[in-house]
Amino acid sequence: MMLLVRGVLVAVALVLGLIALFGAVNPPTTPYMLSEGRRLGGVDQAWVPLDEIAPIMARAAVAAEDAEFCAHWGLDLHAIRLAAAEGGGRGASTISQQVAKNVFLWQGRSWARKALEAGVTPVMEALWSKRRILEVYLNVAEFGEGVFGVEAAAQRHFGVGASELSEVQAARLAAILPDPKHRDPANPSDDLRARARSILDGAATIEADGRAACFEPPSR
Repeated sequence: MMLLVRGVLVAVALVLGLIALFGAVNPPTTPYMLSEGRRLGGVDQAWVPLDEIAPIMARAAVAAEDAEFCAHWGLDLHAIRLAAAEGGGRGASTISQQVAKNVFLWQGRSWARKALEAGVTPVMEALWSKRRILEVYLNVAEFGEGVFGVEAAAQRHFGVGASELSEVQAARLAAILPDPKHRDPANPSDDLRARARSILDGAATIEADGRAACFEPPSR
C-alpha cells in the first residue's frame, strides 16, 4: 500500500513538474504526435510563437472551438451541462482541456482519461497565461494527416507562413479542427465554406465584445 501511495505521489509530482516546465519551455512533442509519427514515418510540425501567428488565426480558432475561452478557468460547466443534457452528442471540451489532453495525456474517450484531464486542466490554467495556453494549442493541434501546428498547416495547405494567413485561410483552417483528417481547407466543400464564414463572423464578434482580450497582444 505504501509503495502504491509513493508511486501516485511521484506521478503527481512529475505531472506538476511538466506543467510548470511547459509553461515556459515548448513541449518537444506530444504522445499523439509520437504515435502518429510511428504510424506515418514522421510528422510535419514547426513551432512558432503566438506573436508570429496572424491574429485572425487565434481569434478564428477560439471562435470555432471555445468562444468563452477568456471567461472560464479551463472547464466550461455550462457546455458540460448541455452535453450531458443532449446525451453526449455535443462536444464540451475547452481549448484548455484539449491542450491538457494533447500535451500530457492520451487520446480516447475513457473515463480515466477524462478524469485526469479534469484534474490537469485547472492546474495548467493556474500556472499558464491564456496566451500561453492558446500558443501551445495552435502549435500542437492536428490540421491534417501528419500535420501538426498552424505553421505546418499554413505551409502545407496554402504555401504561406502562419504570420501571412489571410482571414479566409485562417477561418478554413479553424473550420477543419473537429475533423482534420477528412476536411481539406485548400479545397473546401460547400459545408466547410459555410462553416468558415460563420467562424469569421464569430471571430469578429469576440474581438468586438472583448472575449478575445485575454490573448490579444497587449498593444491592441
